[in-house]
Amino acid sequence: MYLSIFIFLLGLVVGSFLNVVILRLDENYPIKGIMGRSHCPNCKKKLNWYELIPVFSFLIQRGKCRGCDTKISWQYPIIETATGLIFLLTVYSLQFTVYSFLNFETFEYLNLLYLFTIFSTLIVITVYDIKHKIIPDSMVFLFAGLSLLFMLVTQWGNLIWFEVLAGPILATPFAVLWLVSQGRWIGFGDAKLTLGIGWFLGLVDGLSAVILSFWIGSVFGIFLIILSHLQSLSFINKNFTIKSEIPFAPFLILGTILIFFFHWDVLGIKLLVLNL
Repeated sequence: MYLSIFIFLLGLVVGSFLNVVILRLDENYPIKGIMGRSHCPNCKKKLNWYELIPVFSFLIQRGKCRGCDTKISWQYPIIETATGLIFLLTVYSLQFTVYSFLNFETFEYLNLLYLFTIFSTLIVITVYDIKHKIIPDSMVFLFAGLSLLFMLVTQWGNLIWFEVLAGPILATPFAVLWLVSQGRWIGFGDAKLTLGIGWFLGLVDGLSAVILSFWIGSVFGIFLIILSHLQSLSFINKNFTIKSEIPFAPFLILGTILIFFFHWDVLGIKLLVLNL
C-alpha cells in the first residue's frame, strides 16, 4: 500500500515535469530553458510552490491562474494522473513489493528507471503530437536510442540479431508510405517512432502493437465521423471526414503500452512465430 502511494505520488511529480517539457518543446520555449522557473503562459506570473502541487493546485485554484484568472488546460492534471497510473502499472508488472523494492540489485533499479524514462518520453510524444501534429525529434530519438541501448546491454551475451532488426523492419513500411505519398498519408516521425517500438518490444510484440494501433485508430476515426454528423454536438468538427488528418503517434503509443502491460497476442502472431 505504502509503495503504491509513493510510486503514484512520484508519477504525479514526474507528470508535472513532463507538462513543463511539453510546453517548452514549443518553438517559443527553447529546451535549454527547461529548468527555468515555471510561470503562467498568459500573464507571465512566476508560480509559487503551492501553485505547482500536481493535480491538487489545479483543483484548489479551480483550473484558473491566480494572477490573471485565465483558465488552465485540463492537460496538466490529466498528464500528471496518467503518469502516476503508468508508473503504478510498471511497478505492478514487475511484481515489486516493499520488501523487494528495498532489496533490489543495481540492475533492477536501472530497469525500473529505464521503463519510467521510456514511458515518460512516450507521454511527451503523445501530447505534443496531438497538439502540433508533429513528433519532436529530441523525444523520438531518445526513445529509440534508449530502447536499442538497453536491448544491447541486457541481451549482449544472448543477443538475437533478428531482434536488433526489429526496429528497421517495423519502420520500413512507414518510411515507404511516407516516401510514396510525400508525407500526405503518414508522417516520417511515425517511422522513427516505430523504429523505437521495434527495439523496445521486439519484433513479435512490436508488430502486435502496430496492428493494434491501426485497429484503435480506425475505431476512433469512425467514431469521430459519426459524432461529426450529430448536429447537437457543437464541439465536434462538422467537417471531419475519412480524409481528415489525425495524429497517429498516440495510437502507436497506446498500442505499445497495452501490449507491454497486457501481452495480448494480436491475430495469434506469437503462436504463428513459434510454429515456424
